[in-house]
Amino acid sequence: MPPIQDQDHRPLLLEGPSLGLRLAILAAAALVLMVADHRQQYLSVVRGWLSVAVYPVVWAVDAPSSAWRFASDALTARGSLEEQNARLSSQNRELRLRLLRLNSLEQENRRLREARASSARVAEKSLVAEILKIDLDPFRQRILVDKGSRDGVFIGQAALDGSGVFGQVTRVGPVSAEIIMISDPDHAIPVQINRTGVRTIAVGQGQAGSLLLPYLPRNADVVEGDLIVSSGLGGVFPPGYPVATVSEVLSDPAEPLLAVSATPLAQLDRDPEVLLVWFDNRIVEPEAAGGDSQPATAPQETPAAGSPPAAGSPSGGQ
Repeated sequence: MPPIQDQDHRPLLLEGPSLGLRLAILAAAALVLMVADHRQQYLSVVRGWLSVAVYPVVWAVDAPSSAWRFASDALTARGSLEEQNARLSSQNRELRLRLLRLNSLEQENRRLREARASSARVAEKSLVAEILKIDLDPFRQRILVDKGSRDGVFIGQAALDGSGVFGQVTRVGPVSAEIIMISDPDHAIPVQINRTGVRTIAVGQGQAGSLLLPYLPRNADVVEGDLIVSSGLGGVFPPGYPVATVSEVLSDPAEPLLAVSATPLAQLDRDPEVLLVWFDNRIVEPEAAGGDSQPATAPQETPAAGSPPAAGSPSGGQ
């Protein structure tokens, strides 16, 4: 029998051209592919399909670390962010409420008299009320809020927002209250021109962006851009809180009064919430003959019940 020859187990790769020749061929092919891709962008589609093919592998490799980062952020950051947000929101409301009177106080200090009948009241406490319902009918500008008598809300209570006077409470239930906005045709608020101190009445016109000052004589010193603040008369709104800015002044020689329009500073048609405010009621009595001044307390709740006098109507404004 012929001897059994061992099979050649050498890889076939060693057969054929030499390694140097194959390296040269592969290098040339790589060079041609790089030039073709750089000049003609032939391989962009191939790279796109390859990236899609390997994406599941990349996602699977990155998934554990991504999940850990997400869980860590959710567990550690959420609580602190919620606490910080609540604290900053509370501070923001308090600071904005204090700043409401800043512009008026700057000009008021220039014309303070030596004797004042009373001191300006400041806010002691405020309560954020969310608006549940709004009625912007031209003859009825009212809102319904989610705070009522069980929260201490009372009829005649002043309502503000972050920019100015919003309105006052006219009806109170256990868990809700109705607020008449300063733009309501039945609402009137005693005001004064902050620059000159001239007192008048601001009346709603049934439009959220407009008020009317119908009781200014033709010789009144009022110009466009003047800041209008609450005068404190009427017992509802304390003095010095921003109400509106004068937007138009028309003088008709045939009329004894000016036609003055103003734009409310409060965002009457955009606010999602309002501030119900409790004010300091302490009033300083003027000095009596032979005696010292004594502090007195003025009643805070002034029934409004939707009637203009409660908001400072012409009959009781000045």
